[in-house]
Amino acid sequence: MNFESRQPWVATLIESRGDTQACASRLDRARARADERDPQLKAFTFRPERHDGVAPAAGRPLAGMPIAVKDLIATADMPTAYGSPVYAHHLPTEDAAIVSRIRAQGGIVFGKTVTTEFAWRQPGPTVNPWNALHTPGGSSSGSAAAVGAGIVPLAVGTQTLGSVIRPAAYCGVVGYKPTHGRVPTAGAHPLSQSLDHIGFFANHVDDVALAYAVLVDEKPDAVESLDAWQGYFAPRRPQSIGVIRTSMWSRADSEQQANFEASLARLQADGVKTFELDLHVDLPVIVDALQTILQVEAYRNIGPVAAAHPDKVSEKMKALLADGAAVPAAKYRDACTLQKDLSAQSAAFLGGCDLVVSVPATGGAPRGLDDTGDATFCAAWSFLGMPAVTIPSGRAANGLPLGFQLIGARDADLSILQFAAWAQATLPAFR
Repeated sequence: MNFESRQPWVATLIESRGDTQACASRLDRARARADERDPQLKAFTFRPERHDGVAPAAGRPLAGMPIAVKDLIATADMPTAYGSPVYAHHLPTEDAAIVSRIRAQGGIVFGKTVTTEFAWRQPGPTVNPWNALHTPGGSSSGSAAAVGAGIVPLAVGTQTLGSVIRPAAYCGVVGYKPTHGRVPTAGAHPLSQSLDHIGFFANHVDDVALAYAVLVDEKPDAVESLDAWQGYFAPRRPQSIGVIRTSMWSRADSEQQANFEASLARLQADGVKTFELDLHVDLPVIVDALQTILQVEAYRNIGPVAAAHPDKVSEKMKALLADGAAVPAAKYRDACTLQKDLSAQSAAFLGGCDLVVSVPATGGAPRGLDDTGDATFCAAWSFLGMPAVTIPSGRAANGLPLGFQLIGARDADLSILQFAAWAQATLPAFR
């Protein structure tokens, strides 16, 4: 691995934002790295031969920053296939909302990254940047891998269940899932509107915080200077952390559990108090309600396409749609009511603490490319729409990354990012 890319980009970006040559050199480095790594990594579905508009980008907040975008998200100048052969060579008529924001702020869409089929479980060809025999996770497989391989400093993905947090943990990068609804999903193919989030990947919390400031909080003035940035964003040590293991803790393997305990001990050694908390509703109840909503809404969103093109839809997708078609209307209504009621009480899940923490996955990336891994430990936070960040926290015995997940109350995105920046600086350097 090349660890040069693991330094935060934000300071360099601010210092050189008016330098057209610097904007161009960033793209040149990204192209060279992609040419070197992507033939094996297979993170991209499309990369343009040229990236126009570099000169006009100078002076804007993202100043020519190469950003990879998941192929679930529409780009008017690049094919968008949603991970499905049904849409091979499809060219949208307009950019998705998040893509429009990226371009307006000077960011360069470097290319489109592999997604599982319609963001569900049928994997694409992407491999894990740490070991090609292991999954990168999904559904934002290519976005996580492209950042993990050092090709781009920032990538955009989506999460319905665990599709940002889990692949970020598997690929050894930072993953940030905002509060549900904070980033418009217009132009991203829906899997389940009640659960779909737009999220971000980077190697450092500061850089996903940059994405938050410019693309989510829409405060480009925060990156006008280093002083402005430091006034807007700085690591912040919490006073108290709630620890949530849930009744499904045994799904986490021994290495993930040991890494989690060691990470907690390091944070405690820095003076933070920790408290063991339980979810107000047992996790299997939340998972069942989440699956009910996902199944029904996936059937509504994808069912007509699958019916028209049954030969171009995977068996995994057909099974999801069949489950959705069979859900009684009353069960779906009850699941939606539970989601609404619990989401309104998200602050209560923190138990009076500044944040809560959990594992982001059951362990390191599983061997094999036929499955994208277990999203159990992401489910509650997707269901509740609470912002979550995973940071690299160590490595398993086989060398694959392990992560540590931090969760905040709804709309407390800036705070959870500040806490995550402190935690990333406090935990042992990821090497």
